Amino acid sequence: MSQDGAKALPNAENRVGMGAGSIKSPLMDVIKILIIVTLFAIVFSLGNALFHLSRGKGDSKKMARALTIRVGLSVLLFILLMLAWYNGLITPHGVPAGR
Repeated sequence: MSQDGAKALPNAENRVGMGAGSIKSPLMDVIKILIIVTLFAIVFSLGNALFHLSRGKGDSKKMARALTIRVGLSVLLFILLMLAWYNGLITPHGVPAGR
């Protein structure tokens, strides 16, 4: 087995899911952007709910709506991550057990 990954795996630059260094898929860039945008939307919705909670009037309908949107976005993010993993666009990796 060679030390050079490109020689060991033919067309390694075109393969998806072989590690962060070998991903060259434009679809992966789209997935990354969608994940980041969804995370920011979740944080924004949570902040919006906090704003409505902290106001003196206590507008509970707007707060509940913001929290509902946050839960929906979280489910959407989970589904997006599972689809990307299923299609090989992302690969899970674990932290090695204690050494």
